[in-house]
Amino acid sequence: MQISRRALLSIAPAGALLAAAGSLRASAAEGGGTASAGTDRAALLGNVTAIFCGTAESNARPEVAGKLAALQATANSRLAAMDTAGSGELFHGVGLGTSDPHLSTSFQYLYEIALATRAPGSALLGDTAVQQRVIDGLTWLYDGYYGDQAAGYYGNWFTWEIGISSYASRTLVLLADVLAQAAPDLTATYVAAMDGYLRNGKDGDVDLDSRFHTGANLADITTNRILQGAALGDSARITKAIADQLTVYATVDPYAPQHGVTDGFYADGSFLQHSSVAYTGSYGTGLLTRVVQTVKILDGTGYATGDGGLVGVVTGWVADSFAPLIVEGWMAEAVKGRAVSRTGTGYADVAAVVEAVVDLSGYATGESATALAGYAKHLRQVTRTPPDPAGFVSPVSVARYADLLADPAVPARDINPDALHSAYPAMDRSVHRRPGWTFALARSSTRISGYEYMSGENLTPWFQGAGAHYLYLAGQDQTQAFGVDYFTAVPPDRLAGVTAPVETRLSVPELYGTQWYDNPAAGFTSSSESQNTYVYFPLGTNTLSGGAVLGTYGAAAMVLAPDAAWAAEQAGQLPADFVAYRSADATKSWFMLDDEVVVLAAGVGDSAGRAVTTTADARIAGAADPVDLTGETRGGAPWSGTGTAPLAWLRYADPAQGTAVGYALLDPHQPQPTVALDTVTRSRRAVRLTNPDTPVTKQVFTLAFHQEPGARHTALAYAIVPGATEQALRRYARGPLEVLANTTSVQAVSHRGLGLLAANTFTPGTHRAGRLTVEGPASVLLREDRGGTVSLALADPTTARATVTVHLGGRRLHPVTADPGLRIVPAPGGTTVVADTARLYGRSLTAVLR
Repeated sequence: MQISRRALLSIAPAGALLAAAGSLRASAAEGGGTASAGTDRAALLGNVTAIFCGTAESNARPEVAGKLAALQATANSRLAAMDTAGSGELFHGVGLGTSDPHLSTSFQYLYEIALATRAPGSALLGDTAVQQRVIDGLTWLYDGYYGDQAAGYYGNWFTWEIGISSYASRTLVLLADVLAQAAPDLTATYVAAMDGYLRNGKDGDVDLDSRFHTGANLADITTNRILQGAALGDSARITKAIADQLTVYATVDPYAPQHGVTDGFYADGSFLQHSSVAYTGSYGTGLLTRVVQTVKILDGTGYATGDGGLVGVVTGWVADSFAPLIVEGWMAEAVKGRAVSRTGTGYADVAAVVEAVVDLSGYATGESATALAGYAKHLRQVTRTPPDPAGFVSPVSVARYADLLADPAVPARDINPDALHSAYPAMDRSVHRRPGWTFALARSSTRISGYEYMSGENLTPWFQGAGAHYLYLAGQDQTQAFGVDYFTAVPPDRLAGVTAPVETRLSVPELYGTQWYDNPAAGFTSSSESQNTYVYFPLGTNTLSGGAVLGTYGAAAMVLAPDAAWAAEQAGQLPADFVAYRSADATKSWFMLDDEVVVLAAGVGDSAGRAVTTTADARIAGAADPVDLTGETRGGAPWSGTGTAPLAWLRYADPAQGTAVGYALLDPHQPQPTVALDTVTRSRRAVRLTNPDTPVTKQVFTLAFHQEPGARHTALAYAIVPGATEQALRRYARGPLEVLANTTSVQAVSHRGLGLLAANTFTPGTHRAGRLTVEGPASVLLREDRGGTVSLALADPTTARATVTVHLGGRRLHPVTADPGLRIVPAPGGTTVVADTARLYGRSLTAVLR
């Protein structure tokens, strides 16, 4: 079964969630809660304990033994570290006083000890002496390092408003009964301190107008406040926190964002965090985890929503926002922000999704429940590294997962079809899936950041949103193709798909000696708006980035332009010692079909006269893998190895991984490509300061076009053909593809076998490509079947046009079906289609004509 969030949104649309939030907030303001606050408090405490510690039933299961053993081993390790702590430490090696991460770690270790004392089956269950050590530790931290708020709040705001509070709040809940007897004032003391550290809030509470209290961060803060309310028995706090959290789950309207917040999920399935960063694969997974935990925490209490609407919305997230981005159990790099530089794998990222899906399937009903359960089983079957249930947050989830896998009535089934094109115009991403491969494309614009750097993570990110692509091949261990080693081994200006100037760039720590640009007098501090705007995640200055979707086919377009930092520096708006970098020039299109992705680029070069390299593709392989590079020149001569040549096609094959990719060079007049296969050794610390100094040795394959300094701007056309044989690549010399136009005004291709014509237009005025005449910037897909039926899709890639007009030459056509907003009228020489694109934010409109 295929679930669509676009349909499920009708169950609990943004207005319904916001209305519910408003009602709850009003109740909280009146000091109200539920009618059975005492019973509800007991249920909340029990639910939280079950989530994190398990139950007697779950923990008695053999499948949970690994999770229970890990939980207990961690607690014993933390206790041993307490025994050997030195001066200024609660735990050995975790010095306190100047390091906010160390302070957060100390609270984390106390929480992990408390877990074991509440987990049925643990040797530490009910150990009052150990629980007293935790309480003493909380008291010691408060007295020496946390309670004095004049001395605190150094380092990262997240540590004080979210990190520490998450561990402390859970600990207060787990030990609520013990604390009531042993330290009756400690809970209230801690909650008051946590309120005080909520400095980006309002009067010690959430501020929905704060740029810090948005998206996944707001979900974390409000979950902490729900737990604090449970520990205190404060029903009004719980009700207010739930109301605030509900705003996170309402679909973002980019034309009327609530409280000015653009973080969250969009109607097209996009997810943003930090206002403009595509972040489904990191902050998004955290938010998914948090909302499912909220459903579990509130289960059986008077605080539960009870209508299933929230469950329906989150089920839609799984189908439309997460599943298209998961490739055989691996999370795509294009939606992970700075997390791409971390040493965890894409398989580990998906484990959090699997646990959420398992839990969600228990709350969904009917076909939705079956689809979710089947998807969890599907992910287990297709992944190269199955999720380790011992790493799940909840022992109860481990037991549920085991039941699901063992249930013969649950079919293992992907929640989406094998062939799918998912356009995410609200986050400048496209994902194109076929049975043997997935192509993920990352773009940027005046709406979406080109990259994210922060906190010493993702040190060399400059081109990750400049048309970088990631081609995932089925059956491959993706740790051998992507992950941190890809970004470590591949030079940042040679990422697959990128056009970049040839120049030396320095990371933020190399430029300024700190992890940020520090200039308080000019408004630059570690978390300032200026820091975000110009250092951490600058927007592009190009308005055109988007594309159209027709069934399972897609088109995307982008105009490269300098980012906001370069533009501001040129305008004299930044300090003299601030360093900004300028992009190269290019107008690009990607046409994503059944067997290939066709890439057109025009105006490729550099107005500043620098050398430029366009990397058609880049892949990594093991140092000893027998990579084979074969091809043919335009004259028909066989070719192999590396170097520069007038190639008609090239085939990359890695027998060690069982993978192959072909490249058809479609323009005989374009610069000759250069094939390289270099062995590279670099440290993982080159991309993230806290990564281990582990050397990575990889073969780096690139197929690239080089332009010398001062060279004229040029055009490029090629097709990427996953899994292609040499015989298949030879066929491109005589079809089925034809490049109809490749300029900075219009780029278009036709595919005879598919009956498809695809075009992107970039400038004002009238553009022609085949039978299409397009007015102004647009993205258009047109397909005619053998019976004469014509399918059409068109979109506004600028998101700013009120209407888009397209004329189809030939016989006059009449609508069979058409989306609202399309006007189809006969016209001289054919048919004119006018699309009302206002407020669609790049979404496609489609019609079937005859």
